[in-house]
Amino acid sequence: MSVLTYIILFTLVGSVGGLIGGIILFLKGEFAQKISHFLASFAAGILLGAAFFDLLHEAVHEGEEIGVNIFPWALLGIVSFFLLERFLHFHHHEQFHTEEKKTKAILPLIIFGDTVHNFMDGIVIAATFMVNIPLGIATSLSVFAHEIPQEIGDFGLMLSKGMKPKRIIFVNILSALAALLGAMITYLLGDVLKGFTPMILAMTAGFFIYIASSDLIPEIHHEKRKGFAIAQSALLVAGIFVMWISVSLLEHSH
Repeated sequence: MSVLTYIILFTLVGSVGGLIGGIILFLKGEFAQKISHFLASFAAGILLGAAFFDLLHEAVHEGEEIGVNIFPWALLGIVSFFLLERFLHFHHHEQFHTEEKKTKAILPLIIFGDTVHNFMDGIVIAATFMVNIPLGIATSLSVFAHEIPQEIGDFGLMLSKGMKPKRIIFVNILSALAALLGAMITYLLGDVLKGFTPMILAMTAGFFIYIASSDLIPEIHHEKRKGFAIAQSALLVAGIFVMWISVSLLEHSH
């Protein structure tokens, strides 16, 4: 397959495929809510494994060739995602005060946040495939892993705010397709972006570290029941291990 085919296929897997989490919620609502915390723990491990075993490793290698220190760029990725989330939360909390207005405001906010997130996922997937195929596959699987629990949460929130199931699916499919737009733009700008590859990889690692550390891992800490907390911790470690094995196998197969 061509690089473009890989990009299109795995962008759809990573973004649109992630909607499976929301569909599970519609079909098995109670079950989906129960497993969402476990899925989030596993996804956190996947993201951390991808960042440290794959993205940073490749960024260091690419950066050495052109004399770029990639670690400030990884930090920039973490800070950028933090600022994006703060911007969204600031506008939600500061501009809308009554409960009715909050309900009306939070739905477009969720959709906008998801769309931006998906667009960035598309950029990340395309950029990594343009470095090499195994890196792109590993990154796509990481995106897919963290999209499932995220979509369960988002779908559940939209349902609780009164949005109809069919409309939720339609809106989320359109939002997920923003990933394909991001991927195509990145692919078309390939020659322009080539010199920035180490920085893009490092920032992507920063994004993954931030998502795992600020959004997913806190869910583990909120769980007070001993058995659940142990299981979630084990799943986080399992996610790291799975990504380590996956990266090793993909590198050897190519």
